[in-house]
Amino acid sequence: MALHKIASFPSLHYSAFTTTHYHRVFSINCCTTSSSSSSSSSSPFTEKHSIERFQRDQWLYTNTATNNKPIVSSNLGSIREDDIALQLPELKKLLQVLREKRESEGKCSSEGKCVLGNVFLVGTGPGDPELLTLKAVRVIKGADLLLYDRLVSNDVLDLVAPHARLLYVGKTAGYHSRTQEEIHELLLSFAEAGATVVRLKGGDPLVFGRGGEEMDFLQQQGIQVKVIPGITAASGIAAELGIPLTHRGIANSVRFLTGHSRKGGTDPLFVAKNAADPDSTLVVYMGLSTLPSLAQKLMCHGLSPETPAAAIERGTTPQQRTVFAKLKDLSEKITSAGLVSPTLIIIGKVVELSPFWPMSTKEESCLMQA
Repeated sequence: MALHKIASFPSLHYSAFTTTHYHRVFSINCCTTSSSSSSSSSSPFTEKHSIERFQRDQWLYTNTATNNKPIVSSNLGSIREDDIALQLPELKKLLQVLREKRESEGKCSSEGKCVLGNVFLVGTGPGDPELLTLKAVRVIKGADLLLYDRLVSNDVLDLVAPHARLLYVGKTAGYHSRTQEEIHELLLSFAEAGATVVRLKGGDPLVFGRGGEEMDFLQQQGIQVKVIPGITAASGIAAELGIPLTHRGIANSVRFLTGHSRKGGTDPLFVAKNAADPDSTLVVYMGLSTLPSLAQKLMCHGLSPETPAAAIERGTTPQQRTVFAKLKDLSEKITSAGLVSPTLIIIGKVVELSPFWPMSTKEESCLMQA
């Protein structure tokens, strides 16, 4: 496997896997606003280069960090390469510690082959930690190693046991801390060492989360994979706003779309012709950059420009910001409000059933004060 075959690196200090406890800080200052006002608050989401992320992962950077943050290049490609170069020695040491631990428990043969560990694909929901399932909490607390994505909230990471190890493998536009192939190899290597490995994903792991790819790869290698579903953003955020995704006489189906193409194209929404159904609800994940194109295509294929729509940033968290508008105006209002990722978009007549729609300026002001 990838970790087994890498060249040797300088040794880093490493404390016993079963006793080490490391400090984690979970506050990230950022500016948040509603559609009509702004206030300072703490983001619940991990960012690709945040101090907090490196503090969570500081076991990887013990002798190479300054103020808990690795010294890296300003070039994104170099950042990723430097990050991985710093991580590999400690990951190799952790693999060895896990093998030795399994050997002491009699779970490895004289040839060095250990009883295979389990991999759990765990959905952490749209952001609110109280939306986790009881099973997800139990598995998170019992893991040896957890690989987590950018949209896993800090409150969820706070549930991780002191003895466990966290490894950031998040992806965002223009920066992948690990390729999908590298994530596959990490999961496989630690499962082969007998570890209980948890792959933490925002929302549901099998809804635009590449969980199916990881599950297929591991099962082909003989690794048992267990999926623990999470509340996908569409369900969690719609419920938060009182938007029924289906409603008798208004919407008889719901369709989930991705705003990203597999190869990073700028206009992947070729399904707009079939998606322009006035009796269906459309939910667009990762669609901020392609919304102007999608909205135009939907209207060109017959969806009314007056169709109610909503865009929700960081839904179900205290930092949630929401923009309601007719489809023809949605892109402009999103730009005016300055919404950023992660933002979910809901399009359809059911949006009008939300208690927050329609809302005059005066009503909106009263609601914000409340």
